[in-house]
Amino acid sequence: MSQGIEALKLDSLSVAEQCFREAMHADPSSRANYLLFRYIGQIEERQGKTDEALQSYTLGLNLMPTCADLMLDRAALYYRLGQEEKALMGYTDALEIDPTNTEALLVRAHLLRLKRDYKRARTDYENLLRLDPQNEEAMVGMVLLNDADNLPKEAMDEINALVQLYPTHALLYAIRGGMEQRRKQYEVALHDLNRAIELDPLNADFYVSRATLYLDMRRKKLARADAQKAVALGADAREMAALLR
Repeated sequence: MSQGIEALKLDSLSVAEQCFREAMHADPSSRANYLLFRYIGQIEERQGKTDEALQSYTLGLNLMPTCADLMLDRAALYYRLGQEEKALMGYTDALEIDPTNTEALLVRAHLLRLKRDYKRARTDYENLLRLDPQNEEAMVGMVLLNDADNLPKEAMDEINALVQLYPTHALLYAIRGGMEQRRKQYEVALHDLNRAIELDPLNADFYVSRATLYLDMRRKKLARADAQKAVALGADAREMAALLR
């Protein structure tokens, strides 16, 4: 196994996988093989073999059902594949083993918020912030949760405080701009989105956000220019064309 780990450090994925499989073949009945399945799954993920990676993680969990790290690996892959229900179950299983796992709390809170299960999402965000009071992602999540859960003043107060705390973080201006846009405060929203783009000029999402704002402001020429810029930075051209119809 040590040879495989060294090969991983050198980014020699095929060599590392071969070493791990040889180690597993040498003692196929060992419960410790769950760790080898985890390494192999991670390699398969990096190679784009997502189905094989899921199978490797599952085989590892069959050997060691209480391995939270394996649960998190599989849940994260489910999430990246858009299989949100399976991801949610995976993060819940991991939290049953380790209720203080910050990664699981953060992603489960996010998934619950998207499902509009605001009560459970709030509990996860609160637990996470008790464990890590300066966790910016959790604070942003709480802002978005409050905004969705009909607590607009609390949400705006919180995002204003975050902008003051992290004045160079572009995402915070983009989030506040979106909140202001929904409140039809178009000029201040434009100011915030301009600032987000100034801080991170290569972020396609920010141009998409400003394009939607320009459409609300009936400034279609500027919206079209932002949509074209977003496409140049990697946004989906068909989605941008649909936006401008």
